[in-house]
Amino acid sequence: MVRLKPAVFTGTMTANTHGKILVLGGTGKTGSRVVRRLEARGLPVRVGSRSAEPPFDWEDQSTWAPALRDVTSVYVAYYPDLASPGASPTIRSFTQAAVDSGVRRMVLLAGRGEEEAEACEQHVRDSGVEWTILRAAWFAQNFGESFLVEPVLAGEVALPVGDVGEPFVDAEDIADVAVAALTEDGHAGQLYELTGPRSLTFADAIGEIATATGRPIRFVPVSVDEYAAALTQHGVPPEYIQLLTYLFTTVLDGRNTHVVNDVERVLGRPARDVSAYVRAAAEAGIWAAE
Repeated sequence: MVRLKPAVFTGTMTANTHGKILVLGGTGKTGSRVVRRLEARGLPVRVGSRSAEPPFDWEDQSTWAPALRDVTSVYVAYYPDLASPGASPTIRSFTQAAVDSGVRRMVLLAGRGEEEAEACEQHVRDSGVEWTILRAAWFAQNFGESFLVEPVLAGEVALPVGDVGEPFVDAEDIADVAVAALTEDGHAGQLYELTGPRSLTFADAIGEIATATGRPIRFVPVSVDEYAAALTQHGVPPEYIQLLTYLFTTVLDGRNTHVVNDVERVLGRPARDVSAYVRAAAEAGIWAAE
């Protein structure tokens, strides 16, 4: 592997000495929360998205330099996922561009148990910047802010996953840890595994949503072929189908069932339980029947 050119910065940064902070995926589930927290602290933030000004597009490298101008720290949430084809060379190229532009600190959001994503992590580790890796469990918000909303509203969630526990993590916790890593000392060179405080199956999670909403919602385990066929019928792009089936059949094979207390270790408080998210989302009307 060709090593990236090392950064010249060798010191540490604090919240008081930050330059501009670029938040890639700044309109997404974790990025938008990171942006809100940084703005609430009065820190200079640049949202990295195709709709921002200047725009940022992972597939258009000409947008990278303008987005990186005057930036000293970056939160990297890659779309669609670090395990997707082409992610590794893209992250390598972006990391080199960031180093060349003067970025000193980088926080990378990754997934637990994604072996394909480890090459992306290594590019950041080898860059010479102060790096922090956040390996997150399955987001609790996927039930209320992503592709599972429609099935929940329809009253039936069919997925190719069996009786496997997952310690669903709240995106609010991810954002809190990310902001700490971006703005505080002591997180450089750390790999944090971010999980909720307990593991429960997808059937259990759907059951909690049903209880909180007072609506009948069934969880139905299906085969990978059945799931892929249903996604195809709904017009989901083949590359996204491939990613989803990979996540459900490989990452959710039991390798990530264990709970890790890194959220509490970083923040000094327990991780939020998925039930707290479910109750709050239900009260907000996210799954309210029309």
